[in-house]
Amino acid sequence: MNVQEILQHRKIIHRDPNIMSGVPVFCGTRIPLQTFFDYLEGEEGLAEFINDFPYLQTQAIQVLDAIAKVMLFQERNSGVSAP
Repeated sequence: MNVQEILQHRKIIHRDPNIMSGVPVFCGTRIPLQTFFDYLEGEEGLAEFINDFPYLQTQAIQVLDAIAKVMLFQERNSGVSAP
């Protein structure tokens, strides 16, 4: 399962062809998931995203949680040990 599937299953993001042409958005909003990732890559990161979209604080943390779990799962199952 990939991150987007997990987020859709947890009802954190939603994908509908009638909303933003099917771009994954946070449930109940028109804010694309990509916007969150753009903020993370920016100078202020998570703090700025939460400042601009305080009502999405819980969802933002859930996105990071899902990403971390997927990364840990992949690392544990890759068969490659860290140096």
